[in-house]
Amino acid sequence: MNEIVKGKQSLLFLHAPRIVSASSVVGSKESEGPLRKLFDRAEKDDLFGAQTWEEAESTMQKEACMTALCKAGISAEEIRYLFGGDLLRQGIATSMGVEDFRIPMFGLYGACSTSGEALALAAMSASAGYGKYMLAVTSSHFGSAEKEFRFPLGYANQRPLSAQWTVTGSGAFIVGGADEGRKTDERTVPEMSGVPEQSRRFGHVCISGITVGKIVDYGLKDSQNMGACMAPAAMDTIMRNFGDMGRTAAYYDRIITGDLGYIGSSILTDLMKGQGQDIRGRHLDCGMTIFDRETQDTHAGGSGCGCAAVTLAAYVLPKIESGEWGRVLFVPTGALMSTVSFNEGASVPGIAHGIVLEHF
Repeated sequence: MNEIVKGKQSLLFLHAPRIVSASSVVGSKESEGPLRKLFDRAEKDDLFGAQTWEEAESTMQKEACMTALCKAGISAEEIRYLFGGDLLRQGIATSMGVEDFRIPMFGLYGACSTSGEALALAAMSASAGYGKYMLAVTSSHFGSAEKEFRFPLGYANQRPLSAQWTVTGSGAFIVGGADEGRKTDERTVPEMSGVPEQSRRFGHVCISGITVGKIVDYGLKDSQNMGACMAPAAMDTIMRNFGDMGRTAAYYDRIITGDLGYIGSSILTDLMKGQGQDIRGRHLDCGMTIFDRETQDTHAGGSGCGCAAVTLAAYVLPKIESGEWGRVLFVPTGALMSTVSFNEGASVPGIAHGIVLEHF
């Protein structure tokens, strides 16, 4: 047995699976933000040469998967299972994006928490020995998400200040067993020539544990304030991780949420303080990191499946790999809503999954 059940919602891996490689592909607005030099590919054309926003998102996913495979020095045939999802109905961005790889696939939907859900399942499968390599991938696109959940871009509707900007981006991660590493030196792979130096080297980041989130609903109905809707779920998962693992905030160098933005992050720190845990000195939110609030008009920050995924791949993992951060609790969050539920007046429940990342 390679894992220990901890508490109500967590697993601790005795032989922690490794993140063998990670990749990030983003659009134009993200390429102008603070992390612009860290992404593997930043495209000025948000259509990525395609005819529709949905096709563009699928193109991003395909590119992210190909880059991750290239970094790992393995072929698609060596991937046992693929765990992937997006924000669109029936997960069409993923199904069309990964179709050509012919990898056995689990389609996922966790809204903006999908990167955490995919990584958790990939880690469980790798730790259990179901295969050498698993691929976790997710994406979001501002154009396709606006059309799916709000209004097409041509409508030019006004956005409230509480709204967040859906990140145009895709992140892919190859997870291997404890003994699996990169098979190829990056210098031998010509396609790596344009990849940022700091994101090429992986092999010292493991997923030591997970805390699977549950649905948390505080009854909020404002779909344009998703940070407030998701913050209670983030608090619940973080506190459950502490309780299940017997830890406090001081155990982690960083506690990184995925998509709360400025409003949700402020609510989270207040909720955590009410639980006796002050995380202000070590909390970071991907939605606050990927855009520059002063120079980019993104209101409350970033969101979308791609927000946490590309920030993890381009910014967080290299810091763990280098040893700058030894232990990180990565907590992407999702607002579980649809146009149907919103139009019927339902509340917007949230979910968050906790992934414990460690340098070894």
